[in-house]
Amino acid sequence: MTNAEVIYLLCAATSLLAAWLLLRQYRGRRTPLLFWSSLAFFGLAVNHVLLYIDLGLLTGVDLALPRTVAGTIGMLALVYGLVQNSGR
Repeated sequence: MTNAEVIYLLCAATSLLAAWLLLRQYRGRRTPLLFWSSLAFFGLAVNHVLLYIDLGLLTGVDLALPRTVAGTIGMLALVYGLVQNSGR
């Protein structure tokens, strides 16, 4: 396993941990921005896992489009949450 692959997996683990912590806080406080932020970090975690699979495991398969879609959906969730929360 190369240093880059380790970094991809560490980024995925960090994003999953952030998503889990935000979701746990959301369950207690029911603040919508916490929910949308947790979805964003989950999307980033999926992005990093796909990056590891794409560049580390399946070098002959191009997963650039699924990676981009996962990251974009995560960021759109965060933007939606920020826009919804700005009116309060």
